[in-house]
Amino acid sequence: MKNCPEYYEVLFACWHAGLTAVPMNAKLHAREFAYILENSGAKACFVTPDLASAVDGISTLKLKHFYREPEGPADVDPNDVAWLFYTSGTTGVPKGAMLTHRNMLFQTQAYFADIDKLGPGDAILHPAPLSHGSGLYGLPHFSAGAVNVIPESGHFEPAEIFELLDHWSGVSFFAAPTMLVRLLASPAARAPRSLKCIIYGGAPMYVADSLRAIELFGSRLYQLYGQGESPMTITGLPQVFHNTDCVEKLATCGSARTGVEVRIFNDRDEELPAGETGEIVTRSDCVMAGYWKNPEATAKTLRGGWLHTGDVGSLDAQGFLTIKDRSKDMIISGGANIYPREIEEVLLRHPAVAECSVVGRPHPEWGEEVVAFLVLKKEISVAELERLCLDNIARFKRPRDYRFVEALPKNNYGKVLKTELRKQLA
Repeated sequence: MKNCPEYYEVLFACWHAGLTAVPMNAKLHAREFAYILENSGAKACFVTPDLASAVDGISTLKLKHFYREPEGPADVDPNDVAWLFYTSGTTGVPKGAMLTHRNMLFQTQAYFADIDKLGPGDAILHPAPLSHGSGLYGLPHFSAGAVNVIPESGHFEPAEIFELLDHWSGVSFFAAPTMLVRLLASPAARAPRSLKCIIYGGAPMYVADSLRAIELFGSRLYQLYGQGESPMTITGLPQVFHNTDCVEKLATCGSARTGVEVRIFNDRDEELPAGETGEIVTRSDCVMAGYWKNPEATAKTLRGGWLHTGDVGSLDAQGFLTIKDRSKDMIISGGANIYPREIEEVLLRHPAVAECSVVGRPHPEWGEEVVAFLVLKKEISVAELERLCLDNIARFKRPRDYRFVEALPKNNYGKVLKTELRKQLA
């Protein structure tokens, strides 16, 4: 379904009946719908009329129309799977993370502990897909009797968001960083009167963009780091750090959420001391039960009782986590590790650069070399970009090639598809 009030009616009906829900992003391709429905073994699919043709003919769907007399809620175990959360699949076939009722309860309570206290007078907007982060954060609002507001357009439209922020009181919403950037660039942009909190995450938020958001919205932002495998709940950077006096902290994604452990492991799964870079791992009651029908991936990802995120980062002495990159996005040139995000942060300091993404390209001598893809607001010379990099990062990290493009390839959740950029280079 696209975002609509019936989305939550169906979701809660599934849980009351003791069933597992499999939410799907309405923007997916028909082939992706087919894959998720067939992989999950779903027997029924609730679909809005505009998407009905996209699921016609899928063999696993046995029930077209059905009716049962109302019953009381089923007696379910906290470890039963409530939500089969399919990953966004930026690097391959999506996997179904099995999220239990215990996981759902944990992430709801963590919202109250770390992000905001809610009441019936508050509201949450849902401009992002209910199939993922926004839908998850509707749960603490239902729990507190707050209002869930579905934008009439059914999608993210900046002008509509600012109108809704003017209308409702105590408003929060979840946004991907690309959505925040679009809000800031909108002609309708204005400081909302009743905004409580914007929770952002799901992809890197560059410091330059964070500072612009703080200038407009004030200290009402909360940065989260999470994955579908530990829904929305690994680390967080609270509102108090969203001010111009905390620029260093804005480059981090905060510290471990309430009840969550976060560590850095080397390639032998040994814990590393503060300041050293390795794989980010976590454990808590928010971590998934495993991947649906994928015991090999489950064993690899949950080995040793820790969720291995596949992200590379470091913890400082205070426990603040800095994400360097996805491990698969790291560039190794001349034996040195180069993290694309560090270069992207520098390039985005130039006022002419709207967006950028850095990837590695095979090099016969060095192994890989750095290439930067840029979306520009106005024309800029390569010489200017070269000077910016040389003034801020080591010479060996600077891009060897700059590609100017109209837009960066992204998936339906706003994440840049670096795999597509590498294909263009190939």
